[in-house]
Amino acid sequence: MTKSDLRKSLRARRAALAADTGWQADLLVHTLFLADRVTSRFGVARCVSGYISDGEEVDPTPILFAAIDRGLTVALPHVAGRKSPMRFLRWEPGDVLVPGAFGLLQPRSDAAEVDPDLILTPLVGFDRRLARIGKGAGFYDRAFARLPDARRIGLAWSAQEADVVPTDPWDVPLHAVATETEWIEA
Repeated sequence: MTKSDLRKSLRARRAALAADTGWQADLLVHTLFLADRVTSRFGVARCVSGYISDGEEVDPTPILFAAIDRGLTVALPHVAGRKSPMRFLRWEPGDVLVPGAFGLLQPRSDAAEVDPDLILTPLVGFDRRLARIGKGAGFYDRAFARLPDARRIGLAWSAQEADVVPTDPWDVPLHAVATETEWIEA
């Protein structure tokens, strides 16, 4: 299966969850179980990068607030355009978020740039080898390559697991994946 076909199939699975009223009724519980798996593994992180969910992605907000409560710096990705690298800009509750490239909500471009040592990444899908498939623009892979010492944790619902995610030489694997049902790491 090609990456494009797999991406389409996994997006359909994620959309089915969004349409499932039973799943939606328990969404907060699922989110908090997943958040607990991540926050209990902050380790020595000093700066945690999250993202603003597009509504179908796992919402990392509880994780980001837990990081703030522990005195950690929080960053969000900032994308100026397809050719520009993704930057990580400092964010605190109350800071204005602005629409960016691809409809992302992100900090203003003049926010302080930081290098996170723990990067939470949204996933379209993942496999047990910790290969990931995202939206397809490569922003996270380029950021991971630029920050090789940062711990890379994917956030996804268990329904987004694939048997095998096809990989290319430039794909950077995750260190772990957190779902509502388990913590997966090498």
